[in-house]
Amino acid sequence: MWPNGTKRDYVNPSRAFCDPELLAGISSLELRARRIVEGYVSGLQRSPWQGFSVEFAEHREYVPGDDLRHVDWKAYGKTDKIYIKRYEQDTNLICYLALDASESLLYQSPQAPWTKWDCARTIAAALSHLIMRQQDSLGWAIIADELRQVVRPSGSPAQGRQFIDELGRLSAAGPTSLGKLLAQLAERWNRRGVVVVISDLFCDLSELLTGLRRLHYRQHDVIVLQVLDPAELDFPFAEDCVFLDMEGADRLAVDPQLLRTGYLRELELHNRSVRASCREWGCDFLQIRTTDPLDLALAALLNRRVRQTKI
Repeated sequence: MWPNGTKRDYVNPSRAFCDPELLAGISSLELRARRIVEGYVSGLQRSPWQGFSVEFAEHREYVPGDDLRHVDWKAYGKTDKIYIKRYEQDTNLICYLALDASESLLYQSPQAPWTKWDCARTIAAALSHLIMRQQDSLGWAIIADELRQVVRPSGSPAQGRQFIDELGRLSAAGPTSLGKLLAQLAERWNRRGVVVVISDLFCDLSELLTGLRRLHYRQHDVIVLQVLDPAELDFPFAEDCVFLDMEGADRLAVDPQLLRTGYLRELELHNRSVRASCREWGCDFLQIRTTDPLDLALAALLNRRVRQTKI
């Protein structure tokens, strides 16, 4: 529930939220999975399936019928035994974008340039652009009080265009069941990949952690992007005001000075629990203010992931 802010229900088919400066800022980066992921076609990632590719995995003894092109002649010169090189097959990344479309994302304080919803859509558009640029596979889910849309991953260029078009048509509405729905998605997304959760995370904490834990146990590489308005983090309100429930009809007249300390404490406890759980499960967590330069925030995250990737 928030005062002095606006919620905008955009149903806009334009692609104005696809910030070209943001796309240019991250276009040279590679979104890589830190875990070995499965896939079907050649790309950037490494697969658990062994084939003949460019990265050496191990030797095995030659058996009649093996392709002589894969004989390790250096090993033969040293041992007088014929060994075949086995390789790890390069494979594409599967990335699932889980976008929170509940009504709380429509909040915008006076000092913020846009709503959390517009910020979240811009992040999703930028990541989809990057995924398609890498010729990887994109799938997505739109989450509110139910799974509004779930699209299977595909590496077709049309998939990226469809996602951008959907983002332009979507509006944020209704309450959220983020945690429960992430747990459902963990069962539906049975091919391991990178799952990017984009939300303000204003939901039941225990359900949220359960949902993230299920994604982790399904061996997905999870990235949690928390999008917040500066007023939600700083609580700058000083005068008596009426708080409006962004996902309901409740109204509450309060003195913000009496709430500030308790609110900030509870918010910090909530976010600290999410960070600690992400750290425990090896998930990435990034908090983004709607006033942050998104290209710098995402570039820092993606560069860190590339450095952590074991090639």
